[in-house]
Amino acid sequence: MTTAYDPIDLSGTPLANRIVMAPMTRSRAGDGGAPTDLSVEYYAQRASAGLIVTEGVQPSVVGQGYPDTPGLHSAEQIAAWRKVTDAVHAAGGRIFAQLMHAGRIGHPSLLPDGLVNVGASPVRAEGQVYTHEGPLDFVVPRELTGDEVRATIGEFAAAARGAVEAGFDGVELHGANGYLIHQFLAPGSNLRTDEWGGPVANRIRFAVETVKAVAAEIGAARTAIRLSPGNPYNDIQEPEPEPTYTALVDALEPLGLAYLHITEATEIRELTLALRKRFSGTFILNPATEGPTGPESLTLVEDGVADLVAYGQLFLANPDLPARLKAGGPFNEADPATFFGGDAKGYTDYPAL
Repeated sequence: MTTAYDPIDLSGTPLANRIVMAPMTRSRAGDGGAPTDLSVEYYAQRASAGLIVTEGVQPSVVGQGYPDTPGLHSAEQIAAWRKVTDAVHAAGGRIFAQLMHAGRIGHPSLLPDGLVNVGASPVRAEGQVYTHEGPLDFVVPRELTGDEVRATIGEFAAAARGAVEAGFDGVELHGANGYLIHQFLAPGSNLRTDEWGGPVANRIRFAVETVKAVAAEIGAARTAIRLSPGNPYNDIQEPEPEPTYTALVDALEPLGLAYLHITEATEIRELTLALRKRFSGTFILNPATEGPTGPESLTLVEDGVADLVAYGQLFLANPDLPARLKAGGPFNEADPATFFGGDAKGYTDYPAL
């Protein structure tokens, strides 16, 4: 029987176990959107994960959605990330960069003067984003033109090239949780009538073309995507997600990607299993749970529901999570007050066993 502690080959990248550190925004980047020495320590502490997926990293200036998040679009950022990947590799770990364009999620006050948030269509998301000036309402994004859609795909590919230059083992495209790729997939945020909107075949086009462009740049074996079918987070409206996501996975299946990462919305395990069946490559699951994903989710590997299981909050608070899971605990409790922004407190000061 396969367990979460068994090694696995991730399209040529050997992983020591099947326990994944899920991507988590921490808003602690330094000047110019570069990770700091504190980030080097944070990720290196968690190198016992089979795979680390970083916090969302913007592929362009306009892709930023939150304060103090890091990028992968400048030489300074690439050099800073090299310190992170070197430290993780020195500790025996593997690490993918998550490329996240926030699209309509964010606020112009977080962007350089003159830039505004962009999206698939000029549809404002309900809700607010925290800024250095306090919470502010999301704004109506500027609709990307057809040429700008192509240029944005190119920015993802360039950031992927920068990620490999920075020493990452690969990249995960963030197609989930209401950010730009998800905004193109969802009918509530994509009202376009051109080749990028309307029927399912058009709404999945941005995701597929972005994956193909990244794979052409760095190789399919180092390219992955995260999806969250039916997840209403960030005011996403997908009343019937199954046709969209089965078509999308069918389009991705022949490409030979490193993995497909699914973040489950509540009560849609049936769709998860359907996507798992359609995708022959490595399948990572961040399961729907009432609270933070816990030790009970390890059985998903034993049952064949997933090849690897992704942990967020539990990995945030327990840098040596694989050892703690194997020992049956005890587990540190995460402090929500220190999730976003700040210093070492609630970032690098959680003790190991």
